[in-house]
Amino acid sequence: MNISLESALEEAETRYTAANPASAARHSSARTAMPGGNTRTVLHYAPFPLAWAKGKGAHLTDLDGHTYADFLGEYSAGLYGHSNPVILDAVRSALDGGIVLGGPNRYEAELAAMICDRFPSIQLLRFCNSGTEANVFAIQTARAATGKPAILAFDGSYHGGVLYFRQGGAPLNLPVKTLTATYNDPDGAEAMIRAHAHELAAVIVEPMLGGGGCIPAERAFLIALRRACTEHNVILIFDEVMTSRLSTGGCQALVGVTPDMTTLGKYLGGGMSFGAFGGRTDLMARFDPERADAWPHAGTFNNNVLSMAAGLAGMKTLLNAAALSALNRKGDRLRQAINEVAQRHDVALKATGTGSFVGMHFTRTDITRPGDLDPAGADRRSKLQNLMHLDLIAAGQFYARRGFIALMLPITDAEIETFAGAVEEFVTSRKSLL
Repeated sequence: MNISLESALEEAETRYTAANPASAARHSSARTAMPGGNTRTVLHYAPFPLAWAKGKGAHLTDLDGHTYADFLGEYSAGLYGHSNPVILDAVRSALDGGIVLGGPNRYEAELAAMICDRFPSIQLLRFCNSGTEANVFAIQTARAATGKPAILAFDGSYHGGVLYFRQGGAPLNLPVKTLTATYNDPDGAEAMIRAHAHELAAVIVEPMLGGGGCIPAERAFLIALRRACTEHNVILIFDEVMTSRLSTGGCQALVGVTPDMTTLGKYLGGGMSFGAFGGRTDLMARFDPERADAWPHAGTFNNNVLSMAAGLAGMKTLLNAAALSALNRKGDRLRQAINEVAQRHDVALKATGTGSFVGMHFTRTDITRPGDLDPAGADRRSKLQNLMHLDLIAAGQFYARRGFIALMLPITDAEIETFAGAVEEFVTSRKSLL
């Protein structure tokens, strides 16, 4: 009961290291060719990340043979679950026809038409290879269309590897003039758009901050952005790389706010690399190569047959309103269960999010924007996140170290209950630290 947080974390890391020698060896070996043994920053955590051998349904198995319930869902890209037979059959069929064909294929137009049919804002679209690419192209489209240089983003937002606005940004960010405003502050955002309308090409916003802690946008905030952008000739971009899975028409359909452009990625490629950006016809038609004033848009793998085939199979067979509604209800139940655990034990733990997304935070404060988390407590909260992550891994539950959860379609009600039980066990056993 008198153990310090630092000592508890050291013991948990020692236990974890002893339990995972194959992952430890892989990490050590990988460091000889990759900085930190890593090629995707978010996958790293101390003392080393688990390395996966295979996935099946809603479960992952690591190199040491341990199996976990997967509550991370590849940061929302794994919506269909691991090794889904519908997706596997589509990929095998595509492989039989050849991988790199160097021209249009049988899948892309049908997939594009289905996406246009489902998302209110998308009249025409272009494919690319990731959510990062989609956001870059959407921003550049807005700048080219308006002739204005700047964009407005929000503190705590993440729009890809070169559009990172958490903790003051990142040195590798795209060199585009960017203003930042406070998330869920409609008056402040409208005032900034009004003041900078002469230079603002676009406002880009996540309808729920994903990397920023699963903080949903309030409808009044999105309505204010729509109103101000319309009034001042600024293009409103919804980054729905994550939130597009909250309904068959994305978050925009749920809240009834239609942006000028929408960006997509993650699960829509069926587990393959995927991105798309689309919107109003007058904006997207400039990518028509037959126009004299066409904008070029290149990308060797934009329409690669594996992503197109897997994405089409997922949308046609798996991605329906009933399945997404059921999954969102599971997320709501998990979020409620975690918050009930915190209340029952009177500890500083709060679950945020919407639908199938859950974020866990060590705080008692209601969170409507990243600034609601006291910066003075950031180090302690980080250590508690590390400790809970290791404790829940030991209990066979896997999610992102920062507390992020994205449910997959094959997750069961029983597994939701088991995860909530593991959180309660952590709270009970570590209560003196909470």
